[in-house]
Amino acid sequence: MKTTNKILFISFAVILLTILTLSILGIFLMRDKDIIVQGQIEAEEYNISGLLPGRIEDIYVKKGERVEKGDTLVHIISREMLAEYEAQKSLESVASLQSEKIDAGSRKQLISIAKELWDGAKADLRLAKTTYERIKTLYEDSIVSLQRRDEVEAIYKSALAAERAAYYQYQIAIEGAQEQDKASAKAMASAAKSNSEVVKALLNDSKLISPISGEVATIALNEGELSSIGTSIMTIIDIENPYLVINIREDLLKNFKIGEIISCDIPALALKDVSFTINYIAPLGSFATWKATKDSGGYDLKTFEIQAIPTIKINDLRPGMTCLMTIDN
Repeated sequence: MKTTNKILFISFAVILLTILTLSILGIFLMRDKDIIVQGQIEAEEYNISGLLPGRIEDIYVKKGERVEKGDTLVHIISREMLAEYEAQKSLESVASLQSEKIDAGSRKQLISIAKELWDGAKADLRLAKTTYERIKTLYEDSIVSLQRRDEVEAIYKSALAAERAAYYQYQIAIEGAQEQDKASAKAMASAAKSNSEVVKALLNDSKLISPISGEVATIALNEGELSSIGTSIMTIIDIENPYLVINIREDLLKNFKIGEIISCDIPALALKDVSFTINYIAPLGSFATWKATKDSGGYDLKTFEIQAIPTIKINDLRPGMTCLMTIDN
């Protein structure tokens, strides 16, 4: 009898101990774990492109090379534009001489010169219109900046005004408005100068300079290849101002506020608890939304992009490096 009771007691103790062990293990396993979020170091990139279509004569930098703001990167040659510029300068000279010697000029000469200036203005208008339409398309595709589009639009409007002025001066010459001859000649000289300035503005874009101090990330075209308007020839990356980018689910956003400091590990540099200051929070597109299942009773969760800048300069920090952040759950 004693042996039976002893066996029952031991069995009960083993069962009780097993239940307690499983309960403790279950509680431990069901406890919420800390969430590890992975981010990445990024930096701003600048596409180098020009308004002048032509052939790349020289590339003065190599991929990975350090450049300073204002350094010349690329030289583009357009022999057609050079010829057009010389032609416009000649027309400008003719118009200027005509303005100075209007009293000695005959009606036939005035008509001939006015016709030449009008023809030149029409050619410039066609070029300016084509250039503007191309840049407008590139702007709508987010390839060139608003400033670029506005510059080309201004050139186009200037060419349009110059063409109209040249046309009216030609009509005045034909109609024989003798009392307006001097004013007409001056207007034609001004129109011719405006046309030459339009071409000169394009030629000034033959040498492209770096807008920032940074590093050459990519070179898309080689020397001798043709470059069209707005084509990205190379990319400069602002290596001196890297920042952290993390994509966070909406339900975790409560842990992040503008101006707060967060800590991350950077495995590539073997750094722990690196401090960053949050300076940007914005939702991503619908493609990054976490969809709730129909039977879960939940709701769709948006994903937010968070950017943060290092609180101190970190040597050798480069775009593409992984950052790991732990969020207490």
